[in-house]
Amino acid sequence: MSGAVPFAPGGYRYMPGVFQYSGGVAAEPGFRLERVRFQRPVPLAEGFARIERILAAAGRPTTSFAACELHSPAPFTEAGFKAFNELYCGTLERWGIYRAGTNPVARSNTCPEATPPAEPGFHAFCFTMPASPGDGKSFVVAGSGEAPEGKGNYRDHIVARGDTSAAGLRLKAAWVLGEMERRLAALGASWADVTATQAYTVHDLHPFLADELARRGAIRHGLTWHLNRPPVVELDYEMDCRHVPVERVAEA
Repeated sequence: MSGAVPFAPGGYRYMPGVFQYSGGVAAEPGFRLERVRFQRPVPLAEGFARIERILAAAGRPTTSFAACELHSPAPFTEAGFKAFNELYCGTLERWGIYRAGTNPVARSNTCPEATPPAEPGFHAFCFTMPASPGDGKSFVVAGSGEAPEGKGNYRDHIVARGDTSAAGLRLKAAWVLGEMERRLAALGASWADVTATQAYTVHDLHPFLADELARRGAIRHGLTWHLNRPPVVELDYEMDCRHVPVERVAEA
């Protein structure tokens, strides 16, 4: 697959990204992805412990952890985001996933506006399981805000920085949609394969919903709009998408 690197211990391949997460993951032949959503956010340390128990109960190693969606109380400063990511990656290193600055796990990390958690925690996660007949493609594209990653900072590279007018938000959304398409292509997929699309913004996306998202085929199965901010101060719009054949809710 163009742009994707196998992570054999997990049963998936990934699109290389920055140290804190990859651009996306796709199940390798013989595996599928499953998604577990928590009834409410679970604080980071407790969440990792719960995930480890869920994986053990499913007979899967910790290396099968492939993607996650985090919720944080409020957008981080750039320095705060770096410190948080180093803490997060520490567990992945102990699990045998994060190695020498390479992180195969896809991730979204957003900040609920109306009901923020008291501390960063897990909203959902995905892991690999042996495939069943008919599972088909199985992938998760990591979240992206309206700035390229790996540039040293976000602030100097934000698309239409500070412009939350309808025109500014359209520019932001168009850039993010292009990034989603780049990541999908790296995983051998396209919008036609996507079964769930999520957008994260506290701003009005209706002015560009039809002629940007719908026109591209990004919301063929509808759109889950979270009233959440992206994880870094001054970012205003984020998206992720997936095709995961098995999804369930873990009760608190």
